[in-house]
Parts: sequence; structure tokens; C-alpha cells
Amino acid sequence: MATRRAVIVDVIRTPFGRGRESGALAHWHPVDLYAQVLRGLVERNSVDPALIEDVITGCVIQVAEQSGNIGRQAVLAAGFPESVPAVSLDRKCGSAQQAVDFAAQGVIAGACDLVIAGGVEMMSRVPMRANRMGKDNMGSAYHARYPQGLVGQGISAELIAAKWGLGREEQDRFALRSHQRAAAAEDTGSTARDILPLLGHAPGMQPVSRDEGLRRDTTLEKLAGLKPAFEDPAMLERFPQINWSVSAGNASQVTDGACAVLIAEESTAARLNLTPRASVEGFAVVGDDPLMMLTGVIPATEKLLRRSGLSIGDIDAFEVNEAFASVVLAWQKHFGADPKRINQLGGAIALGHPVGASGGRLLGNLLRSLEESKGNYGLQTMCESGGMANATLIKRL
Repeated sequence: MATRRAVIVDVIRTPFGRGRESGALAHWHPVDLYAQVLRGLVERNSVDPALIEDVITGCVIQVAEQSGNIGRQAVLAAGFPESVPAVSLDRKCGSAQQAVDFAAQGVIAGACDLVIAGGVEMMSRVPMRANRMGKDNMGSAYHARYPQGLVGQGISAELIAAKWGLGREEQDRFALRSHQRAAAAEDTGSTARDILPLLGHAPGMQPVSRDEGLRRDTTLEKLAGLKPAFEDPAMLERFPQINWSVSAGNASQVTDGACAVLIAEESTAARLNLTPRASVEGFAVVGDDPLMMLTGVIPATEKLLRRSGLSIGDIDAFEVNEAFASVVLAWQKHFGADPKRINQLGGAIALGHPVGASGGRLLGNLLRSLEESKGNYGLQTMCESGGMANATLIKRL
């Protein structure tokens, strides 16, 4: 039996809007927003949607407007044939990346030949923790295992900063670099190639074609003036090593957005006259310490490199999700990676982090970075709530 190869044909996303009531996308229903990128993806690539064998969708807060398998609702809203199925998954911040991995794995295994992987999150309309309904979602056995209790991601980011000796200024400098790189990518059109402009589809709605979170006027001084975001005397008593260095300025933004990725078996792409941009070469997913929570990107990267037989030096571009500056800086210090190869077009600190959709934005930026630098291998990794992480290896074609 011939070896099957999963290739990435295209990546498309919405502009990202600030995740608040006044945000640029806040008036969009999440089903309608996701349907836009699904329709835009097949139209841009002249693909008959009837050929799509599955639509795998990342979405973290699957309640209210995002409930009931939002992937299926969006498939129907996009006008796809009713024969096209869909499934929705929650791998926390890595949900869209996991959707891509599952799609590629299905292609390699021979379960399908043409798949869309994507994600959506409308954080302005369906806020984080809304699905808990005010209830304890852990259970007695969980609490018995961690009697002192785990902590929120902001405290985990502080613990990472303390462990790796990352001061406030270093984190703020990284945040400033994210905005500067994102602004440069917008100016050159690098990121615009992946963005589907949204026309106002209701009275009073304005067209949106740019990411709303980018702050071109930010400076190191402005970032330094922001108060620590998670300061808590009780936590300091428990963790005296914390220096309160994490602020809203060096953390990712609450954001609305959606993405879609077209993945095909290589011979199917050729038969349909689709031009692959990259092949999916490897995957890894890990669990890690749920207290530190966000350090899983390190063992996930190690696992992926070990499986692929590559080293950090073999990778030409990295996308490490900027959940917090401390996460990326700790990853960089652990591997000794060249900072010029990390998040070359800016990251979530500047562009935002719609948690169910961010994996597609990272993948799009990774592809653009490889294409513009003529690099070969790209590695994407994403920390996730609960102490998990995904890593994906691609090769430019």
C-alpha cells in the first residue's frame, strides 16, 4: 500500500476583534462568523464543498451560542451540502491545532482524503467559564489529589517567570516586539493574505479587514506603566517566589475570531488541481504539571523532535503561542532557540487569542514565515489549560 501524505492547501481566518461588547466582531453570531471562513476557504480554492468529508472544529466554551456542535451548524449556515458532516472538540487553547492534527491523521490513516479543520471563539458573546454555570467542575477525587488547589493561568505564568528568572522588563520587551512584528507583517501584507475581510451583514455593522488588537503606538514605557494583572496576597503567601511581573500588556488578549484550514491527501490535491503549501510531518500531544500548567510546550516540543529525528537547529520557523510572554521566553531559554525564528509575524500578545481558533492563526503565520524565508521545517506549539500542549511539524513544499 502506497504511503499517504497529508498536505496543507490553504489557511484562512477572520480578522481578530477585541473580545468585548464594543469589539469589531461582537455583533457576529459565532455560527455566522465560522460559516464565513468555511465558505471563503472553498471559494478561494475552487473546491466543491460536496467533496469535503469532514469539518473538524475547535471551540472551547461550547455553551449558549456556541453549543450543540457549532461545526455542524456552521457547515449548514455556509450553504454546504447537508451530506457534509462536522464535529466540535475542546483541547482548550490548542483546539484548532488539535483539529488540524486530527484531520491530517485521518488523511494519513486513509479515513478521508479532503478535510477542513478550523475553529471559532466569540469571547465577547460567550465568556470564559460560562459553561461552568457557577458550579464546581472538578469533583471530590480531583480535589483530594490536589488538596492545596491548582491556580489560574495568570498565577501559572507568574510561577514560570519566577522559575526561569524572567523579569518584568524582559517580558515587556518581548510584548513590544510582538506588536512591532505584527505591525510590520500587516504593512507588508504578510498576514493580510490569510485574512478574509468581513462585510457588515446587518444594519450598523462596519466592514472589518484588520486585526483590532494591534497597538502600533505602544512603547516600553507604556507597557511598564500597567499594573500587575494577577496580584493576590494569598497567592504570594503560598508562592513567595512570585514577583508580580505579568500584566495585561505582556499577556494575550481576549479576542473574537475564526479560522479554517484545507487539508488533503497529496494525490487528491493533485487530482483536484490544488497546490499544496506544506506537508504535515509529525504530531505530539502531552500532559504536564497542572500547577505550572503552561510549560507543556517544552515536553511537547521534545517529544516531536525526538519522533522526527530533528533538532532545534533544523527548524527554520517556530510559532509558540503567546499566551503570556513568560511562556515563550521560558521555552526559548530551555531550547536555546534563535529568537529571530520565533513568532516572526507577531503573536497573540499583539493579535489576540480567540482560544478555539488560535491554532489556525499560528499555522497561517508559520506558513507565511517559511514561504517568505524559503525555509523548510516549521514547528508550532501551544500551551493549554490543565497542563497540556500540542506540537505540530510541517515542511514547506
